[in-house]
Amino acid sequence: MDFNMKKLASDAGIFFTRAVQFTEEKFGQAEKTELDAHFENLLARADSTKNWTEKILRQTEVLLQPNPSARVEEFLYEKLDRKVPSRVTNGELLAQYMADAASELGPTTPYGKTLIKVAEAEKQLGAAERDFIHTASISFLTPLRNFLEGDWKTISKERRLLQNRRLDLDACKARLKKAKAAEAKATCEGDTVPDFQETRPRNYILSASASALWNDEVDKAEQELRVAQTEFDRQAEVTRLLLEGISSTHVNHLRCLHEFVKSQTTYYAQCYRHMLDLQKQLGSSSLSTACLAWTLTGSLAREATRRARSLSPTWNCSARQVPPSPPHSGLGRRGWAQPCHLTCLLVTQLFRVGRIHPILSLPLVT
Repeated sequence: MDFNMKKLASDAGIFFTRAVQFTEEKFGQAEKTELDAHFENLLARADSTKNWTEKILRQTEVLLQPNPSARVEEFLYEKLDRKVPSRVTNGELLAQYMADAASELGPTTPYGKTLIKVAEAEKQLGAAERDFIHTASISFLTPLRNFLEGDWKTISKERRLLQNRRLDLDACKARLKKAKAAEAKATCEGDTVPDFQETRPRNYILSASASALWNDEVDKAEQELRVAQTEFDRQAEVTRLLLEGISSTHVNHLRCLHEFVKSQTTYYAQCYRHMLDLQKQLGSSSLSTACLAWTLTGSLAREATRRARSLSPTWNCSARQVPPSPPHSGLGRRGWAQPCHLTCLLVTQLFRVGRIHPILSLPLVT
């Protein structure tokens, strides 16, 4: 118990000394040991690496998981060392909705068939997104997170220790400076020749005693300064080696960045391939629908031509002749002949310019 109390008192004294030294440095009342320019550059480089690594990590997490609530949930699971539950992607959820809609609206209808095809493509996109998130998390996010939670914490710990060693060193320097000043003052007072007419030359004796005490204090301060300087130099070397290791960290992050680009390229290539296949399928379906529409148009055109011939057998569709008005109809030319004429003319022109599918190349007149 006594040993613990002594250690506690010693630690409290060291903490108080460092606090005093730090406060005096802030107010410009104490000298501060400056680090060399190379060391300062290493510190600035390490701080910049840490800051940008945090920003890149956070934004990559946003890219992979835009939902902030899901990110918080995954963070809590990681801190609790529990497995993150599987979560469906947005593409997979959309595919499920489309499949359910096709099932309810009719899977045999054109709309239902298209919904099923699109749902299958969206499901494939969701699976590709899931693989991309998994690969990017392992190859890119994990190394960045390991640096921030591992190497950077070690560097920060050694930097704080170096700061404490520097404060101890500067406190020893200030103590030695004060001791030397007091010793010089006591020595000057002790060099004064005493007046032996006095029965008790107390001032001379006290001055000599004070000079000896300050001399011992100077020796003790010099010893403490040597120890503090040795510890500071050792800690500075350890911190410098860790800071120089930032170059290796950059090389590792560069390799991880290449892996991230590779996984992202694979993901977008898969998405492009799936959507291209879907577009081809939808294109063939649209062509079938267009053929059906043209078939119906051809049937209507043949029916219009048949009615026109029945009204005027001498009417020639290819010659674009308008049949005369029937006698006593009272409708005139615009009453009945013009719609049939325009329909036949349109179909004839479409045949001539080749706008009708070959499967619809049927005779107009039956």
